[in-house]
Amino acid sequence: MPPPKDVVKIAIQMVGAIPQLIELQQVRPSTPKPLPVRTPEPGSWPPSRLQTKPLASVLKDVCDAWSLPNAEHYALQYADGRQTYITESNRREIKNGSILRLTTSPDQEAERLYSGIQSNNVDVKTDSLKKLASLSQDITFAQEFINRNGLKLIFSIVEEGKGTGEMLAHTLKAFTELMEHDFVSWETLSAAFIRKIVSYVNMTAMDASVQQLSLSILENMVPTSRFLFELVKKEVTLDRLLTHLQVTNTQLQLKAMALLIALLLAATDSERRDMMDYLREKNIRQFIHKNIIHSSEPLGDEMAHYLYVLQSVSLNLCERRMRTSMDPYSQEQRELLHSLRQAAFESESEAPASSERRRSLCAKDFRKLGFMNNSNPAEDLCRTPPGLLALDNMVYFSKHTPNAYSRFILENSSREDKHECPFARSSIQLTLILCEILHVGEPCSETAQAFYPMFFGQDHFFEELFCICIQLVNKTWKEMRATQEDFDKVLQVVREQITRTLALKPTSLELFKTRVNVLNYSEILKLRQTERLHQEETLAAPVLELRERLKPELLELIRQQRLLHLCQGTLFRKISTRRRQDKLWFCRLSPNRKVLHYGDLEEGVPPPPIESLPEKIPVADMKMLLVGKECPHTKEKSSGKQNKDVLELAFSIVYDVEEYCLNFIAPTRYEFCLWTDGLNVLLGKEMTSERTQTDLDILLSMELKLRLLDLENISIPDIPPPVPKPPSSLNFCYEFSPAEQ
Repeated sequence: MPPPKDVVKIAIQMVGAIPQLIELQQVRPSTPKPLPVRTPEPGSWPPSRLQTKPLASVLKDVCDAWSLPNAEHYALQYADGRQTYITESNRREIKNGSILRLTTSPDQEAERLYSGIQSNNVDVKTDSLKKLASLSQDITFAQEFINRNGLKLIFSIVEEGKGTGEMLAHTLKAFTELMEHDFVSWETLSAAFIRKIVSYVNMTAMDASVQQLSLSILENMVPTSRFLFELVKKEVTLDRLLTHLQVTNTQLQLKAMALLIALLLAATDSERRDMMDYLREKNIRQFIHKNIIHSSEPLGDEMAHYLYVLQSVSLNLCERRMRTSMDPYSQEQRELLHSLRQAAFESESEAPASSERRRSLCAKDFRKLGFMNNSNPAEDLCRTPPGLLALDNMVYFSKHTPNAYSRFILENSSREDKHECPFARSSIQLTLILCEILHVGEPCSETAQAFYPMFFGQDHFFEELFCICIQLVNKTWKEMRATQEDFDKVLQVVREQITRTLALKPTSLELFKTRVNVLNYSEILKLRQTERLHQEETLAAPVLELRERLKPELLELIRQQRLLHLCQGTLFRKISTRRRQDKLWFCRLSPNRKVLHYGDLEEGVPPPPIESLPEKIPVADMKMLLVGKECPHTKEKSSGKQNKDVLELAFSIVYDVEEYCLNFIAPTRYEFCLWTDGLNVLLGKEMTSERTQTDLDILLSMELKLRLLDLENISIPDIPPPVPKPPSSLNFCYEFSPAEQ
């Protein structure tokens, strides 16, 4: 008879001793019930083993077996991985077959390191700080050390400048790990401590590891309070952060970028605008384009995310103008509007005329400019979005590309009324399309990494992109020989041209311009026709029947691909409520598909072998899969505004009893689909992600094309041909003689 699920067999090691093999019940019931008195059957577990034993009693038994006094001075700790201490609260997480180690208890270790840090011997002090940095990742030890006022020792080392080089790096690392547990508020830090951390960032001749840790500490401080944000913003100048972005050390670049992003996200709208204006003056995009995007080192996921956030923050500066409608009584806005007319019809408007004549000329000119309400063109710009952003784009186009602007206006003025492409109306609609494609005004995702490299190659990206696309509108209008009734159709084609070209990720606006112009209306028609013909072919009744017959085989192929992906493993990121974290963990399925292995991993480290991942979950113990809002780690964030992107990437595995969960935040939607599909396969359930349907459609399309290759240009009837009637007589026979051979 197998052991109960809440009893695990584990090994306990100690240096210089033979390991012990024991049985441990993982959880202590709150209201234990008396066991019935009965004689155990052969091979069954005796009732005495099912009685829960406190961890202190387990430790005493282990110490007694090795003849160790003072069992209260010892604790159990995982032998591999992060070496977490075992407590009553986490003993349920111990897996069957785990290897533990008998070590000094957290309170004794905290006391020893507390004394070691105060030693006058530099080597002892450095070793103690190094060990402290390692053990502080454990919440039990961290609490013991903080309870002894250990943070005060760290503050004194930093504030008094006693530590340098390696010692200082270990001190800052230990401080970072201790603060990670949120036992102490960042707002309690002294001004002297903060100034010292700032000085490490601002020093030119300083150890790179110390500067990285200092930048990381400041990044943690910024979102916690307005006071700390203002202090860091004042003491660490943007010029200093730009200097760090130009170094060759990728980790230092990463930490500097992280602090810059933290400052931008914590700033008010006006502060953010001022910061971005200053960064634009200092050519930050050139720094990023040259030193990061086109660096010899590959771009990591973390840096890609920060570049995405910087792009999003920059584009969101357009939101205020996008959501502001035109005020017809604003002198400044009226002057901008009339500058469009003057740039296009300057020579015509020079002649003096009466006020009645001027109004008539203005109305005529605004009609030529493509405004729907030519007597009061301000009404065209009252709709939000795009609001005043459309006016800004039109003015930018007229001032920075005057030849193209004049050519657009005059070319359409000479056409028949019904064939002219309305510049203003097109500009307003195009601005709205670009805002939707580039997600202007939407909050930044916590996990996204998709940025456009060409964004960092141009200071006025949105305006320059508009200049290219408005000329594309005129070009497509002519290719379609469009009339006013075709306006929406033309803009739909333009949207498709832009999205298809952006999907190719052009590295510069020049390359974007070349590719989008190559993708003319005839090419769009060809693509649409190909897609339509493919759809029509696949909708014929015999083809649909063949599809249904092929589905089971192809679904099995997708299942195997999903399981292979899980066997290869994926790197996941830990995200807290406070900030996006640098910490990573790796999870993969065993080759026999019976166990999920996982464990923490450092940035830049290649995927580890399965043997080095300390944690594991048997597939047989998995009960269900939770996604989105059902996941416990998304419910924990209920106090703040939920990020839609995180909800779409969250999933959890419930295993053993329902209180156990392994929580995931997928790096991309693609990984989310593959992992949820693979886990559903392991649970014996249907694959439900949208990626399954996409992959199935692709495989069915390929298989159908191969099967129907011989029937090309042959129409397939909707119904099968009729079967001939049987002959009237079946009494026929042919005598075959050997002579006929």
